[in-house]
Amino acid sequence: MQNKLTPNARSLRKNMTKEERRLWYDFLRNLPVTVNRQKIIGDYIVDFYCDRAKLVIELDGSQHYTEEGKAKDEERDRFLEGLGLTVLRYSDHEINSEFTAVCDTIYTIIRKRCNI
Repeated sequence: MQNKLTPNARSLRKNMTKEERRLWYDFLRNLPVTVNRQKIIGDYIVDFYCDRAKLVIELDGSQHYTEEGKAKDEERDRFLEGLGLTVLRYSDHEINSEFTAVCDTIYTIIRKRCNI
């Protein structure tokens, strides 16, 4: 049975933000482990997910910094962490201004958790 979120996840994959495209094409898709884009987990669609490392990577645009956005993110993070996942959040600004440092942090976690 198809998840009700599947069409939305497909659309998000096709219409990634500039920052999501940069992280995906310039880093994540070249890793020696599988990373999924716009992965459905429960009632949520996460930006990037590495099952082997139990790692969710979220890129936050301006909508995440409103009171409503912060509350939704906290609820989402609690759910994901309850599944034993680690959630890393980066602002679009961090992707644009600290790209190498962001990639280094992600790679360090994946390398440690996946023994690569």
